[in-house]
Amino acid sequence: MRRYAETVFLLFLTLIFSHCSNDKNADWPEYNGDGARSHYSQLVQIDTSNVSKLKIAWTYSSGGKDTLRNLSQIQSNPIIIDGVIFGVSADTEAFALEAESGKELWKTAIKEKNGTTSRGVTYWSNKEDKRIFFGVGPWLYALDARTGKMIDTFGVNGRIDLKVGIDRPGADNYVTSNTPNTIFENLIITGTRVSESETALLGDIRAYDTRDGSLAWTFHTIPEEGEAGYESWVPANPRQRIGGANSWMGMAIDRERGVVYVPTGSAAFDFYGGNRKGDNLYANSLLALNASDGQLLWHYQVVRHDIWDRDLPAPPNLFTITRDGKQIDVVSVITKQGYTFIFDRGTGEPIFPIEDVAFPQEAAPGEYPSQTQPVPVKPAPFTKQSFTANDFNSFVADKDSLAEILAQANTGSAYTPITKKMTIIYPGTDGGGQWGGSATDPEGMMYIPAKEIPVYTSLVLRKNEITQVLSNENTLYNLYCSNCHGKDLNGSHDGSYPGLINIKARLTRDQLLAMMLNGKGMMPSFSHISQPERDAIANFLLGTATDENVKTTQQNFSAYQHTGYNRWYDTNGYPVNTPPWGTLTAIDCNTGERRWQVPLGEYKELTAKGIPPTGTDNYGGPLVTAGGLIFMAGTPDEKIRAFKKSTGEMVWEYDLPAAGYATPSSYSINGKQYIVIACGGGKLNSKSGDQYVVFTLED
Repeated sequence: MRRYAETVFLLFLTLIFSHCSNDKNADWPEYNGDGARSHYSQLVQIDTSNVSKLKIAWTYSSGGKDTLRNLSQIQSNPIIIDGVIFGVSADTEAFALEAESGKELWKTAIKEKNGTTSRGVTYWSNKEDKRIFFGVGPWLYALDARTGKMIDTFGVNGRIDLKVGIDRPGADNYVTSNTPNTIFENLIITGTRVSESETALLGDIRAYDTRDGSLAWTFHTIPEEGEAGYESWVPANPRQRIGGANSWMGMAIDRERGVVYVPTGSAAFDFYGGNRKGDNLYANSLLALNASDGQLLWHYQVVRHDIWDRDLPAPPNLFTITRDGKQIDVVSVITKQGYTFIFDRGTGEPIFPIEDVAFPQEAAPGEYPSQTQPVPVKPAPFTKQSFTANDFNSFVADKDSLAEILAQANTGSAYTPITKKMTIIYPGTDGGGQWGGSATDPEGMMYIPAKEIPVYTSLVLRKNEITQVLSNENTLYNLYCSNCHGKDLNGSHDGSYPGLINIKARLTRDQLLAMMLNGKGMMPSFSHISQPERDAIANFLLGTATDENVKTTQQNFSAYQHTGYNRWYDTNGYPVNTPPWGTLTAIDCNTGERRWQVPLGEYKELTAKGIPPTGTDNYGGPLVTAGGLIFMAGTPDEKIRAFKKSTGEMVWEYDLPAAGYATPSSYSINGKQYIVIACGGGKLNSKSGDQYVVFTLED
């Protein structure tokens, strides 16, 4: 009887999708497709039988690519509304195009762009008034969707300052809203990216009126005294001392229930929490908030007292599953650790059991890790959970030397506290799951791109007070910059953090000082340090050091600093662990069982040696269609691929002009279906690009 019912239900869905596929025009109106963040298109014109006939319909050069350093990116998931594409360029300018032809309708020219790479824009309309909301640096802009001009009646001269209301003593200036925000009626609900250092701003969730920009409500992710969760931060007054616990990754909205689902990240500083003893609610949590007033309905904390940078990495997914013949509306989140948590959307009750698992407690002096962490029984992790000597790949270079290094390190556990010893974080600090997120379909299936590359770091003591530093030494550089750019100034191996050797050939002194003051990309603002300190760092980097002394006093710093986000590669440039290094996984969320997993990405030179495709590091999300396909780019081999969603078999691939570290969108105009992907490159040592590429079927 159950199988019969499921068959009838699937036939019903097929009829619906067939009807939808006959619509002449179909939009992609929100980030990741809809408020549920499903990444799903109900269009069926492009399917498994004809995907090989895809051709380029048109391309658009958005402008702004970095041809000198290859650091610019495009992470935008474009939205399509009423025949118009809205996206973001390589130099963070919003634009509008005719969706059928690619003809540019308008493009902004915003000068202050000290924020991270934008992942897209947000659309709001009350029929007569049509607006695009666009986060750039500390500003949230309201633009006329027809012209791209700022709407002066919103905020102050068309924008609101996102720093207002989240400042605290000793905080820096770094704040941006680079992920598209969430609309509920006449509210735009915002999260922000703040720095990950001790000087981070607060991570409050806020809602503003879409018409005038006035603040409607605020939820404190780090509670005030008297608010629930306050006791999980010791000592008192955490909002005066601690920042972060912010929602940078995007939210999902159930408009029928009036509930916004908000994931949060770790409290700052990411790798040591001796100054924030306790579980630290509401960091690393999924929050269900009343979208009208911000009141907490329920929450679940997926990492307690995070000291591993285990932010929830992506927006939640809202979808429906079938359990014991009953349909249940659920919300799910994936994690960097490779876990999938699934909850009843209304009550917050877990769909599958979650166990409290004990993990190692040996930590740096002054640190008090949580004794247990929540681990779902189902679904099974979509990545491996630990790295040991048995996990070196069979062709790794210098294996004996690497094994000796590993023997002296902390490893072998999903939540191993970081100490002065080399500590392996596996999967790495950016996943497992990453910001591209997962896709779901009406059958209760989930499709997750992920990566498995070990990262190592350690903690070193840092003096709370530096009374005198010579400007012609690298002390200040080591204190503030070496975690990311390396003590040798060479940057990270994979290009995530650029090298600074010979920076004077790329930046003037004024440009370098402006970047330190305002922040840029993943680099936070250093406005909290003195101008003489910034001058001293500039002198060191530009080779113009003097013999003058710089007097400085730094307070409220952690007792420790970490030694960087070091992805572990061998001397040949490949991850040291056994492949796959990148995967695409299908999970049946009705049962919690994995359907399939395939490698995502390829090193052609390894395949030529007879090594099966290894998968690669990847960024960006999947597009799933009712035509039975998953479209996924995101790999440094600069390809976009199509997989059968039933089996994971790859059925099409295409060489892009630059890597597509973004999520594709799908739409139809005049009965013709299109697939669009932003090709910005610029990560993982791949060249930067500025094109949007649009595919359709041959006539």
